[in-house]
Amino acid sequence: MSSVSEAPNLPPGFTDTFASRFIEAGDVRLHAVIGGDGPPLLLVHGWPQSWYAWRHVMPALAADFQVIAVDQRGIGLSDKPADGYDTGTLAGDLVALMEALGHQRFALFGTDTGMPIAYAVAADHPDRVERLVLAEAPLPGVTPSPPLFLPPLLNARLWHLAFNQLPAEVNEALVRGRENVFFGAEFDASAGSQKLPDDVVAYYVGALAADPDALRGSFEFYRAFGVTSAQNQERKARRLTLPVLAIGGAESTGEGIGTVAGLVADDVHTVVLPGAGHWIAEQAPDALLAALTEFLAPYRSATSALAPA
Repeated sequence: MSSVSEAPNLPPGFTDTFASRFIEAGDVRLHAVIGGDGPPLLLVHGWPQSWYAWRHVMPALAADFQVIAVDQRGIGLSDKPADGYDTGTLAGDLVALMEALGHQRFALFGTDTGMPIAYAVAADHPDRVERLVLAEAPLPGVTPSPPLFLPPLLNARLWHLAFNQLPAEVNEALVRGRENVFFGAEFDASAGSQKLPDDVVAYYVGALAADPDALRGSFEFYRAFGVTSAQNQERKARRLTLPVLAIGGAESTGEGIGTVAGLVADDVHTVVLPGAGHWIAEQAPDALLAALTEFLAPYRSATSALAPA
């Protein structure tokens, strides 16, 4: 996975605003792409993606926010240690990242695997998060597990939840050398009717195939499900009271994402993005920006009012 200066097919002028930075965040060094002016907005990607998933929405957001698009521990150019992939530890990484950047409070958006991590940040560090956006994921230990036998389309979308938890001698051995088959199928199965461009999928897959640690790192979040589930059992007793925006693709989680968020939060607003599958920031960037602009407006206004004249 490349830094921002080497990433392909970025929006015009992207590198005039954004740059890669490497930040010491506790016991890991995290890579983040940062740019823009205004209050901080932290974006946390999903699987099997990286910061690059946000590229279409970052320029517009940078007009109002300092945008921080991070690579999770184990992903992209961030460190890939052997452990620390439960959401409590991953949340601590992000708090340390933002503290290193000088931000005590921030808005936060997590999609797919980024959603349980963002939830953990808000639940474990409630004094840090102003507004929370959650998209396109269940919450292990909170959301009921899917049944073993599913209709074919759902099975194609969800079978990886079990497969990714397997030990390296099984899943890594099966996928290594066949990354284009495995990850290509995952991108297609979750896309709905609007598939991601071949070159975009090839970029993600190429990064995962280039380094054995990248492949291992992509599975570690899932291997920590047991620990994360136990943590979430405790977290759900402390309901979130901050404003939460739940976003689902119409051809993916849809309105169901609001139901998931409502299991742990009191103040939930749900938006469904028409025409989008699971990869909402790449399939429906304009609709996503509209939803974010409305939801984050009070945060932007309040922060601007506190800024020195």
